[in-house]
Amino acid sequence: MVLQSFVREREMAAVFPALFMITVLVLEAAVVVGGFPAALQLERRVPLATHELELSRLRERDRVRHGRLLQSSGGVVDFPVQGTYDPFLVGLYYTKIQLGSPPRDFYVQIDTGSDVLWIGCNSCNGCPQSSGLQIQLNLYDPGSSSTASLVSCSDQRCSAGVQSSDSGCSGQSNQCSYTFQYGDGSGTSGYYASDLLHLDTILEGSMTTKSTAPIMFGCSMLQTGDLTKSDRAVDGIFGFGQQSLSVISQLSSQGITPRVFSHCLIGNNGGGGILVLGEILEPNMVYTPLVPSQPHYNLDLRSISVGGQVLSIDPSVFSTSSNQGTIVDSGTTLAYLADQAYDAFVSAITNTVSQTVRPVLSKGNQCYLISSNVTDIFPQVSLNFAGGASMILNPQDYLVQQNSIGGAAVWCIGFQKIQGQGITILGDLVLKDKIFVYDLANQRIGWTNYDCSMSVNVTANVNTGRSEFVNAGQMSDGGSPQNQPRSIKALLLHMFMIAGLLFL
Repeated sequence: MVLQSFVREREMAAVFPALFMITVLVLEAAVVVGGFPAALQLERRVPLATHELELSRLRERDRVRHGRLLQSSGGVVDFPVQGTYDPFLVGLYYTKIQLGSPPRDFYVQIDTGSDVLWIGCNSCNGCPQSSGLQIQLNLYDPGSSSTASLVSCSDQRCSAGVQSSDSGCSGQSNQCSYTFQYGDGSGTSGYYASDLLHLDTILEGSMTTKSTAPIMFGCSMLQTGDLTKSDRAVDGIFGFGQQSLSVISQLSSQGITPRVFSHCLIGNNGGGGILVLGEILEPNMVYTPLVPSQPHYNLDLRSISVGGQVLSIDPSVFSTSSNQGTIVDSGTTLAYLADQAYDAFVSAITNTVSQTVRPVLSKGNQCYLISSNVTDIFPQVSLNFAGGASMILNPQDYLVQQNSIGGAAVWCIGFQKIQGQGITILGDLVLKDKIFVYDLANQRIGWTNYDCSMSVNVTANVNTGRSEFVNAGQMSDGGSPQNQPRSIKALLLHMFMIAGLLFL
């Protein structure tokens, strides 16, 4: 969701059979010490089988080592994803995190349009007590966590947040605080706390290792507007922006994760998907640079094509300034097009299908009565960005099905417009069924169309060319379709093996 003047709408794993052949050799090596050869005996570090060391202990020893090796390269942190883009079901994607000692569960919306992770806290005014998503809501209580602390105004993290308008200070309490207002009139305010975030880091096979990292996050004491409603309530918002107070920035500055994250959001009714702090690798990825010095993930959109034809829209309509530009925002359910481009876009689609379907208006939205598959009727749309990168939208990426009339399905244009605004927002309607990589280290965003229920390759070694990566595939737990959690199980393709023969 995009803060301030922008609209905010809440609208793994095949386990390779691993044969670990443990080699323990006693070798003599000739070296020169002061001009004389010397023999160095290499001592055994691992007891022989006769010492009755169980394989389970060896595996545990290797697991710890692998964890150290992976952590030293940045690690791939995995978050489960729930929810769906469908505004008639859920209308948001969210994940579960654990905070504190002992750890407690919190469900938070995945939001690339804001920076800060904030959670509803005890004594919160306006925080929902229940959720229509059938999830258990919890309030964070700093007093119940042995590792919690408050963040003061003198904390350098608070000072850094002031520069990006993510934090403020009260001279009386010396407490680092925040106030966020969203475009739909809702808002939240509170203070900052620091506590341990519990992480699942992908290791070989279906194994993960658990670790913790201290992070600073918002403790909400007041919520207003739609944030108070319980129909789609979650415990808070997980901001994935690139400013200093975002979790991705905090973890990367501690050397825990790389400065890149990826998601792949499933678009069907089951929803869910993949969210990792690492780079999803896919050969068909295309990248475009981020517009520099912007508070959000702004892209340089150059033109739009419908059915292969470039629309006659002045390119300046998409240029980036203080009140216009193109933003990638997973906190927005639908998508929005700059006012001056909207009519040309809708007209081009309508003209393409008018001989096959019946165009109708429904509550001011352009809709169509369709009696066959939309993919067979509607054209592809291409959003063309700087650097020659194009984002191909299939009909389900710009249309939303509403209901049926006389046996015909009603599909409506899912792109909306903000009257008099030059903002284009690519929300979940567009982001779903695609891999998206936010490469903050190289200031670029990449994507490709993808079946997000399939496995993906992930690396934590951005720009190193190293081959350590994981093959992540999804396993689903029980639950109703729209709330079904999806988690990643991973297999390290870079095997840490000691191979050879054992001679006794």
